[in-house]
Amino acid sequence: MLTGKSKMPSPSEPTQQEPVIKCVSVYKIFGENAHKMLRESKGNVDAKKFQDAGCVVGVNDASFEVHKGEMLVVMGLSGSGKSTLLRCISRLTETTAGNIFIDGEDLLAMNGKQLIELRRNKMGMVFQSFALLPHKTVIENIAFPLQVKGNSTADSMKRALEMVELVGLDGRENYFPRQLSGGQQQRVGIARSLAVEPDIWFLDEPFSALDPLIRKEMQDEFLRLQGVLHKTILFVTHDFAEALRLADRIAIMKDGVIEQLDTPANIVLKPATEYVRKFTAEVPREKVLKIEAVMEPLDSTEEFGDLKVSQDAIIETVAEAVLAEQKPVAVVDRNDNIVGSIHSSNMIHILFGKDDAAEVGG
Repeated sequence: MLTGKSKMPSPSEPTQQEPVIKCVSVYKIFGENAHKMLRESKGNVDAKKFQDAGCVVGVNDASFEVHKGEMLVVMGLSGSGKSTLLRCISRLTETTAGNIFIDGEDLLAMNGKQLIELRRNKMGMVFQSFALLPHKTVIENIAFPLQVKGNSTADSMKRALEMVELVGLDGRENYFPRQLSGGQQQRVGIARSLAVEPDIWFLDEPFSALDPLIRKEMQDEFLRLQGVLHKTILFVTHDFAEALRLADRIAIMKDGVIEQLDTPANIVLKPATEYVRKFTAEVPREKVLKIEAVMEPLDSTEEFGDLKVSQDAIIETVAEAVLAEQKPVAVVDRNDNIVGSIHSSNMIHILFGKDDAAEVGG
């Protein structure tokens, strides 16, 4: 059985707490006749027909939930609708139809004052452009949204210093943006967003302007922060490798439609559509999948060898050792509890049996 990090409950599991974000049949169509055409289509939107009529389909019937502490990565090529979806959920863009709930509250029914309060107190946003104030220092940039909220200067500066330390900018708190590298500027943007202690974090292509080495470092930093903070995150990217590395679940979009929403493992091993398959075709599975994605369920009758591997280990890092074992290898969690097993035959399928890999684990 494939396992992943999805936070979605199965029918047999007890109902979880209410989702932090819930979207129900969300549409965003640009154009003067958008509402009329959507009504006439009865929700069955054909992007090409709408385009021929002068409309552009940004989001087409998106329904999903994001639970507390989950990181959902929304990805797709340019024009797929990923950023439009994020802007609808943050209500920076008004939807054409559908429902969006934040912690059970109807986002689309909120008035201007309620929306401002929601953004100030629950939402944090980081975009591709750093948008730092050039005449303010690092600590002043981070403290700025707190002062806008009405916090005292002393409290704002104290909180900003905590954020400086959190994102690893100690010693640079009095630098101006022009004195920082691109990666350091992005850290200031992240720190400023986190200073207001948001429950929900929206990030739209936050690392795409960075060179590959800094981008990798920022991904490492982001994963470290999430490991500490456990935010509910909607992260937009066009980079599939980045999505695989960061996500609890991935939503792949095309022409406004969510083609597949699933765990990284299932996206790679069980693509739902031909479009998704194209994304995954050249992915070196052993470099992106964790052992937990291909391990077998725990069988009390199995006799293990001495080797143990972590369920969080990337397959490539332990493949050679597993292949050398005659007996099943125990897979352990962070507390060293055995949670499954991996066999050399599993590893052979993953490394060499591309067409058969989806069958690994049953």
